[in-house]
Amino acid sequence: MAFIHRSATHKLSDGTSINNERLEFLGDAILDAVLSEYFFERYPDATEGDLTKLRSKLVNREHLNGLATRIGINQILISHINKSKQTRHLYGDALEALIGSIFVDKGYSRTRKFVINKILGSHADLSEVINTENDHKSQVFQWTQKMNKQISFNYVEEYDFTNAKNFFKTVLRIDHEIYGEGSGSSKKEAEQKASFEAWKKIMRTGYIG
Repeated sequence: MAFIHRSATHKLSDGTSINNERLEFLGDAILDAVLSEYFFERYPDATEGDLTKLRSKLVNREHLNGLATRIGINQILISHINKSKQTRHLYGDALEALIGSIFVDKGYSRTRKFVINKILGSHADLSEVINTENDHKSQVFQWTQKMNKQISFNYVEEYDFTNAKNFFKTVLRIDHEIYGEGSGSSKKEAEQKASFEAWKKIMRTGYIG
């Protein structure tokens, strides 16, 4: 079930729909719990903010997609999505669904071992993640505060018929000028993409304060 995307939903004889959406929801929460506990124990001197930032880097959609691809989920995911489209986020979603399915079948302890040993231990480079800055929204906010500028996000929610799910578009404005645009399955993802575009524009100006 963890590897059946909504676009390839399977119907049982009793009318039950089989896909990975519910497992993805569960896996997202379990992954957060496992990483929170793991980082809490591994970095005893880290502040709450440090731990939150580190966890957010691990569960960043782009990073999860990369992990899922390295694990091989892209080779076994069942979907009716056109592979020529930008659908790599489906792999990260399926990884979360896999984590949810292990939790349902084996419980928290076995799921924790899988995440730590098979994902963090085998496929994730923690030192690289720690030293990579991907919270572009925070960078842009800090810059606008330093430069005494106003920042705003405007959202539009639309339906993606190809991926069979809602998605968000956002426009980032600084002092009413468009600095970046982005889209994603959540407002947070759309914000980060728009912030990345804005940060590139800020860096091109060479005026970062």
